[in-house]
Amino acid sequence: MRQLVIDSASEACSVALLEGANLVDYRHEVIGRGHVERLVPLIAELIDGGKADAIVVGCGPGSFAGVRIGVAAARGLALGWQVPVQGFSTLALVAAGAAEAIAAAGGGLVVMEGGHGQWFVQPFNPDLSPRADLRSLLPDDAAALTDELVVGNRAELFVSHRGSGRAMTMLPDARAFGRLPSTALLDQPSPIYGRAADAKPMARA
Repeated sequence: MRQLVIDSASEACSVALLEGANLVDYRHEVIGRGHVERLVPLIAELIDGGKADAIVVGCGPGSFAGVRIGVAAARGLALGWQVPVQGFSTLALVAAGAAEAIAAAGGGLVVMEGGHGQWFVQPFNPDLSPRADLRSLLPDDAAALTDELVVGNRAELFVSHRGSGRAMTMLPDARAFGRLPSTALLDQPSPIYGRAADAKPMARA
């Protein structure tokens, strides 16, 4: 079965076609902004226009716009192609990109930019199952976490702030999806924001 993997929750825009554990084609660009303009053309550049038997998409947390764009694109393509769509945590995909190092270290901590001065943090076991829930923490609070291996786009800042550990700078990469355990899949893909909304509901008169 051919799967189209999509993740646009970070500064990377990443898509891949996988058949089982075999990589068929991929595109991976670090663009910062502009996912809404770049994501669908990237998919179209893949073999057969990215057409697959199933779609899986990174649901975040990460960039508010990037998460929504990825999930919307996956849902739209699934509807048009009449194929199933599932989701996964973007932090789990980052962990999958460092699977060998995490296994060797006995586990690892994923640290990604969370916005508003916070970091998204989540520890993973050697088998890439989450050891605790995702949290959005200020750097001083995050520094209390003790994992030696730290992975993600804020790994170096985290290690420097804490004063100890080993950093692996890494962005989500769709090619790593095949390393995720089946338990990482979400049946109903919807955005994972990781923290409360910035705006508050208007009080009723």
